[in-house]
Amino acid sequence: MAVKIKLKRLGKIRSPHYRIVVADSRTRRDGRAIEEIGKYHPTYNPSVIEVDADRAAYWLSVGAQPTEPVLAILKKTGDWQKFKGEPAPAPLLVAAPKPARPSFEALGSDDDNKGEAITQKKKAEKKDEAAAETAESTEA
Repeated sequence: MAVKIKLKRLGKIRSPHYRIVVADSRTRRDGRAIEEIGKYHPTYNPSVIEVDADRAAYWLSVGAQPTEPVLAILKKTGDWQKFKGEPAPAPLLVAAPKPARPSFEALGSDDDNKGEAITQKKKAEKKDEAAAETAESTEA
C-alpha cells in the first residue's frame, strides 16, 4: 500500500482551507485520511502554515511520499531539510499586528465647528440667487 502526504480541501468556493493529511494513494482528494498532520490557509496574509514536525518526520521515515504542493510546504517549514539532513531555511514570516485605527471622534476633536454643515444646500442657494435677481430687477 502506497501512502501519500497530501492536501485535503475544505472551505467555501472562493475561500479554500487545506489540511495536510496522510492517506492511501488510492483515496479521493477529500476522502478518508489515516492522520491529519497540519493545516494550510493560503488566503490569509501571510499564509497560515502549521505542520506537526514529529508526525511529518515519522511518516517520511516510513516511506510516505509527499505530493508537490505538500513538498513545497514542508520545504518552507524546514521539515524536508531536517529529513534530508540539509541546512534549515530562513524562518517563516509572521504577520505584524495592525495598528489600531483612530476613532471618528478622535479625528474630529480639534474642529471648532462641530455639527455645522460646511456647504449650503442646493435649494437654499437657488432661492438666494432668485431673491438677488429680483432685487436687482426692482432697483433698475
